[in-house]
Amino acid sequence: MDNNSSVSVIIPVYNCRDYLAEAIESVLAQTLSPAEIIVVDDGSTDGSADVAKQFSSDVQYCFQPNAGTGAARNKGIELARGDFFSFLDADDYWLENKLAAQSAALRDNPGLDAVFGHVRQFHSPELDKSEMNNVHCPDELMPGHLPCAMMIKRAAFFHVGLFETNWKVGQDVSWIMRAQEQGLNMFMLPDLVYMRRLHKNNKGLTQRQFMTDRVRILKASLDRRRMMKLQDEDSPKESR
Repeated sequence: MDNNSSVSVIIPVYNCRDYLAEAIESVLAQTLSPAEIIVVDDGSTDGSADVAKQFSSDVQYCFQPNAGTGAARNKGIELARGDFFSFLDADDYWLENKLAAQSAALRDNPGLDAVFGHVRQFHSPELDKSEMNNVHCPDELMPGHLPCAMMIKRAAFFHVGLFETNWKVGQDVSWIMRAQEQGLNMFMLPDLVYMRRLHKNNKGLTQRQFMTDRVRILKASLDRRRMMKLQDEDSPKESR
């Protein structure tokens, strides 16, 4: 991977006016500039559109009626022209060397399909002490098995397929599981590349009623793996 013009960055946003500018600025600050930044507004009503349009010379803005994060990412994929995809949520941000480090790994290891990096979580500054105490924030770096910590080849992404739109939360986990099932060649950098914001409106924290989705996602993955195993057992074996 020698040409930074082949990277498409896709940012879905839904009512994240207070954080969106920082997310976009973290992409613009990359030491390796992407070819395009696509912001897909998933029906925001809080002025997120105005924030995105302030970056009009640097950002391609697209609006769609509210359909969820998975659908917004898929719309961005539909618009993207790059040979490599990177995703960022509108309330988070990247370290400035994220794209450069992952591009180098893909360049030096042509057999890789996708490269990930580490993530650190942080309390959003507007939280008061009691709110911070109610939202657990690990101190340590964690391997970022997440689309927001990933750079992936276009062909590899489509081999796995688009993000599912039937889950309220957990689309990320489901997609990564599908990538693993498909046998993608994935590598985890030791570098910190992604900062994940913890705030009062995180879906995973506020929409506890949708935690059952995560159980269903795991069951769906197990079912697919069983089916793949059965198909493999039923396939004709080469004669010795």
